[in-house]
Amino acid sequence: MSVVDPKVLKVVGTVPTGQEQSHMLVLSADGKRGYTANVGPGTVSVLDIPGRKTVAVIPISGGTQRIAISRDGSMVFTADQTKSQLAVIDTATNKVKTWVELPGVGYGTATTPDGRWLIVCLRTSKKVAMVDLKTLKVTKTLDVGDGPAEVLVSPDGKKAYVACNFSNQVAVIDLGGWTVERMIEAGKFADGLAMAR
Repeated sequence: MSVVDPKVLKVVGTVPTGQEQSHMLVLSADGKRGYTANVGPGTVSVLDIPGRKTVAVIPISGGTQRIAISRDGSMVFTADQTKSQLAVIDTATNKVKTWVELPGVGYGTATTPDGRWLIVCLRTSKKVAMVDLKTLKVTKTLDVGDGPAEVLVSPDGKKAYVACNFSNQVAVIDLGGWTVERMIEAGKFADGLAMAR
């Protein structure tokens, strides 16, 4: 993982993950810990950002995809690509503490600003699922476009945006009513999402 100084736009350091195919990264709120999903090895690396080193490598499955962290920093989530389940990592122990059963193979995930919900893309099911983070159970699903891969929640928690790779769209979800508000044509293989002010 490269460390970039945004003031000078230069790489000022690196942090090894110790694994191949480190694909996505999330950071703790204080910036001291990083977590990468390592696709092929099916692991998650825990990184000491100030110390520029790998703290732990957590085995997940034969393949894993994408990663998210809870708002309080106590849990990290990554999707098993071999089964319809989501790994829940306890950041205090750096171990998988439990699994969330999903109605399809998961992919990208994102938490809501209030810390109550986790939205999970179900890539091969053309759906997203809502996980209650108090019970760690799926409470509802919603049909979106084909190949949902990445999800981004607005800072006010009112909307979620889901990149649907195979239908080349972004679904806009009203989280209050849990409905698809509209579909935005986004070009071929829409995937990564970011929000600018």
